[in-house]
Amino acid sequence: MISMESEQPDTSEFGSVDPAPPSESVSIGSLRETLCNEEERMFLRMRALFALRNIGEIEAINSLAAAFNSASALLKHEIAYVMGQMQDGHAVHHLVERLEDENEDVMVRHEAAEALGAIGDTTALATLERFRCDPEIVVAESCEVAIDLLE
Repeated sequence: MISMESEQPDTSEFGSVDPAPPSESVSIGSLRETLCNEEERMFLRMRALFALRNIGEIEAINSLAAAFNSASALLKHEIAYVMGQMQDGHAVHHLVERLEDENEDVMVRHEAAEALGAIGDTTALATLERFRCDPEIVVAESCEVAIDLLE
């Protein structure tokens, strides 16, 4: 019998196994362009997303937030997730906007709430409290978890 060793995926500096390796580009402008390009393959957009997360500057956060205009709920969910990983207070207002948008996909709103809890900035507390009883149960429960983290 032949033994095949499976390769273990690389863990990011954030302790997660990402669904795509970060792009090798370090140009925030180029990464933003790829991330926001609705015609680009999702794999390349994800690579840009993780590269921007790894850069971690305010300009990178703003580039991530620009892609919240995407039609892809999956991409927007990942953006909220990485903003939570970055734990940078500059992302709070972008995440609050996603949570407050009741027309946004529930998956994105839930991840925005969890990211707000992960960031730990108490300026988000009032917003999280407001959506603690959201009609979408996954959003309400995510707000409850985030509030517990902040308290």
